[in-house]
Amino acid sequence: MEPPRPDPEALLRAAAQEGRGRLKIFLGAAPGVGKTYEMLSEGMARRRDGVDVVIGVVETHGRAETEALTRGHEIVPRREVAYEGRTLREMDLDAILARAPRLVLVDELAHTNAPGSRHPKRHQDVAELLAAGIDVYSTVNIQHVESLNDVVASFTRVRVRETVPDSVFETAEIEVVDIPPDELIERLKAGKVYLPQEATRALGHFFSKSNLSALRELALRRAAQAVDARMLDDVRALGLGGTWAGGDRIVVAINELPGCDALVRAAKRVADGLRGPWTALFVDTPRSAHFTDDEHARVAATMTLAAQLGAAVATVPAPNVVEGIQSFLTDARATQLVIGKSRRSRWFELRHGSVVDRLIRDTPNVTVHVLPMPTVADTRRPARRRSGQPGTPIGYAVTTFLIAAITALATALFHILDLGNVALLYLLPVMVAASLFGLRTGLYAGLVSSLAYNFFFLPPVGTFSVNNPENILSVFVLLGIAIATSQLTARVRVQADLAAASARTNATLAGFVRQIAAINDLDVAAQMICDDLRRLLQVQVVLLSTPLGGPLDVLAASDPSYRLDTMDLAAAKWAFDTGSPAGKGSGTLAASEWLFQPLKVGDRVLGVLGVANEAGGDPVRADRLPLLSSLIDQSALVLERLRLQAEMRDVDVVRTRDRLRAALLSSVSHDLRTPLTAVIAAAAQLHDGATPDLIATIEGEAARLNRFVANLLDMARVEAGALKLRIEATDLSDAVAGAAHDARRALKGHGVQLDVPPDLPLVRVDPQLLHHCLLNLLDNAGRYGDPGTEIVVEGRNRFGELRLAVLDHGPGLPPGREGEVFETFRRLEGSDRVAGGTGLGLAIVKAFADAMGLGVEAANRADATGAAFTLIFPAALIVREPLPESTA
Repeated sequence: MEPPRPDPEALLRAAAQEGRGRLKIFLGAAPGVGKTYEMLSEGMARRRDGVDVVIGVVETHGRAETEALTRGHEIVPRREVAYEGRTLREMDLDAILARAPRLVLVDELAHTNAPGSRHPKRHQDVAELLAAGIDVYSTVNIQHVESLNDVVASFTRVRVRETVPDSVFETAEIEVVDIPPDELIERLKAGKVYLPQEATRALGHFFSKSNLSALRELALRRAAQAVDARMLDDVRALGLGGTWAGGDRIVVAINELPGCDALVRAAKRVADGLRGPWTALFVDTPRSAHFTDDEHARVAATMTLAAQLGAAVATVPAPNVVEGIQSFLTDARATQLVIGKSRRSRWFELRHGSVVDRLIRDTPNVTVHVLPMPTVADTRRPARRRSGQPGTPIGYAVTTFLIAAITALATALFHILDLGNVALLYLLPVMVAASLFGLRTGLYAGLVSSLAYNFFFLPPVGTFSVNNPENILSVFVLLGIAIATSQLTARVRVQADLAAASARTNATLAGFVRQIAAINDLDVAAQMICDDLRRLLQVQVVLLSTPLGGPLDVLAASDPSYRLDTMDLAAAKWAFDTGSPAGKGSGTLAASEWLFQPLKVGDRVLGVLGVANEAGGDPVRADRLPLLSSLIDQSALVLERLRLQAEMRDVDVVRTRDRLRAALLSSVSHDLRTPLTAVIAAAAQLHDGATPDLIATIEGEAARLNRFVANLLDMARVEAGALKLRIEATDLSDAVAGAAHDARRALKGHGVQLDVPPDLPLVRVDPQLLHHCLLNLLDNAGRYGDPGTEIVVEGRNRFGELRLAVLDHGPGLPPGREGEVFETFRRLEGSDRVAGGTGLGLAIVKAFADAMGLGVEAANRADATGAAFTLIFPAALIVREPLPESTA
């Protein structure tokens, strides 16, 4: 046994916690035990020690003692969220992150946030705080733990909807806040938990003494499990030996023999009696490669049974059963071992030894439960020969050739060598044969070498008789070396085979993960999963899921000719609904030809993976089950990543839609109300007689309304993809002149300089869309240009492309944010002066330019203060040849 050493995975988990905050959970059996009070008390103690502590959210439920403890703390104000006509007050996550305290108190970890919050659950807010390096104290009741939700509902008849994943408890420190059931009932009657009328109803239902006792036991056991897991992780990270048995851990060793299912059931009874976790262990030795199909099926069925009974299932490679079991017991810190002992003859045990006796003798810190197994034959099945193994004709031929070569060499050098050196030469073929071809060929080499040495070199030469008895020793030395070398070689070969098998498994997993990690399409990823599993396991694979939230349906298959009948679909549905295996080789709907395994991440089932043997046998051999389990876990993680990406895209769409809706309402309320007010006022004065100024006001504001409505319609066309281009050759000088004329009201108070040479070539664009672009650019320049300054429209032909720029003298654009001006409803104020506008005009320019294949740029002017907006016409849109004359 190797000395204990730090576990790399435990070290990695410890390293992952560096820089993160620490989570402490105050766990209670039921409401009213004092979780919040204890959290506030400990937070006050930390505050007195000089720690920066704030309250993120605390629910006092009107309890005076709890409210008194909050007065000494700094409380981060909650944010208000409007929801269905009500105002909800939620924890302000951003304010806490900006405040950056050392410790924050967050009550009710299982709380569901109001719609529109960054995270749907409060425990996700806590995860973000921990990632920012902030310590968190929180509270939770045992009925809110996800894995215990159905257990609690089975005896309380109440199923809570707000749950916390068990993964939250993995790195958390757990403190149980516990009071006896009688005392809690007295608190309830005194009105310290609920209002009197609510307390009376609660006493008759949830808060019965039997329910509270059961909840109390669950809370204590869940805390003990968390403490045990943390302790084992620390022990493994430090590389400490021993079992560290704060609680019992049971391991049952299974094998290929009949009756092994009885061992699993016995281990289940032991685990239930000791209330401890248990694991079904199969040791994969070199003998496993020679199992028959029935033996593989028996091992697979036993492991499936153990999983259905609630055991963890493990397969470990080892040179022999004893070393594999001892290694796993040490790593798992197990305290109980359940193993079977078959009745063997004395002769069999003398030849092969007893696994049970060696385990009892060599594992003193583990209690071993030995159960009788059915009688089996005292002979082992002969091992199948493989190429290069002992007894192959090639090995004998090569060995004979080496011995002949050594004999010829010794004969040639005999006049300078004595008999002792000749004997040493014959050690070479013996060692080579034993190392390369195994024990049998090594023994053959030793025997033939001794005979050749005797016949050719020992007097009398040419006979097999030996005159000197001392020479007999040489023969036995050669045979002894052959046996010793062969035994050592066999051990090395076993270790090499195990290492190669482990390397192949790791390489398979690494290659599988590397291939599917970069896939961002669900259909492609599903098809790749099916194809890779078929290639790696030589089985038929089908993947079922509910990608659109509908019924369970086939997402991908390794073979287009797959067939799922009614029984197969029922097994797949059962595996998806329950999160447990179903189908062939399992204990549920075993008549199906497929074995369906759920794809689970945490407590969520994302889909079902079905495997079937094309030859009609067991879906997967027992020695391939660990690889299948690892591949399923990796596939589930890929599907979860793709699901989260899809949800994030949907969230982005919703956020964009909400932002556009809010901005649109704001723009409509401002840009419609202002001109309408002016039009109404001017119309009221028309009763007293029209004046040119009033008419001009009405015309100007009506034009402004028309332009705004046109922008809204244009943006709707862009968003709907309903733009229809009418491309024709267009003269830029005419287009600029027409746009400047139509924008004269927007440019009132500015001088306009049109610097567009008339000899610029024509461009192929949609004249109407180009007109809209120029109108919006000129309107923008008129809004943001300083009054009395000149606006320049400049056209240039440079480096094979045309550039049409609108230049103003104004505040310019904030450095580094020039590209943001083309975003919908985005307005960047360059000075303290507030300019009107909706933020639609430049977004429409960008959309229309993209539709026509133009480029658009925004920048600050290099020659003066102000902004420059440029339309770029690439060479492909420039008319290089004269247009044909019109026939009109």
